[in-house]
Amino acid sequence: MKQEFTLSIYSENHVGLLNQITSVFTRRHINIESLTTSESAIEGIHKFTIVVFTSREQVDKLLLQIDKKIDVIKAFVFTPDEIIHQEVALYKVATEALLNSNEIERLVRQYGARILEITSEYTVIEKTGHKSDTQELFEKLDHFGVTQFVRSGRVAVTKLKEELLSNYLKKLEKEKSLLD
Repeated sequence: MKQEFTLSIYSENHVGLLNQITSVFTRRHINIESLTTSESAIEGIHKFTIVVFTSREQVDKLLLQIDKKIDVIKAFVFTPDEIIHQEVALYKVATEALLNSNEIERLVRQYGARILEITSEYTVIEKTGHKSDTQELFEKLDHFGVTQFVRSGRVAVTKLKEELLSNYLKKLEKEKSLLD
């Protein structure tokens, strides 16, 4: 049975690593629904956040293959109830539509969005939330003619008290000191 999983993959920022990671998904015929990369809380370490819909068995195999990559420090997998996540969406609407309707202003307030920029030609609105929230606002705004729309990939943190990567690195350091 397919379900949603979020993978957190930690590495140093090496050229070509994204290609190595995505090729693992391609070989297994698993579509990436969302992909975000950024710096992590640990200096010099980057984090890939990838969302997929697949079976538990497939995601576990995927994780093992990703963990084997030389440049990957460690990969973790989470279910939706184990993380807190958000996405950012930007909507570009003709300013004329904004001026001709109080409805857009009401929608911005109702959905907790904010206006980022207003020019004589266009207005850019930002909404942070889950995919379903940003999609719902898009559908409402599209009645006024959304000329551009973009949604970021997922950003996520775990609900755990401690950072899993920090614990993993401490464990490696302890094992290394025992070998020395």
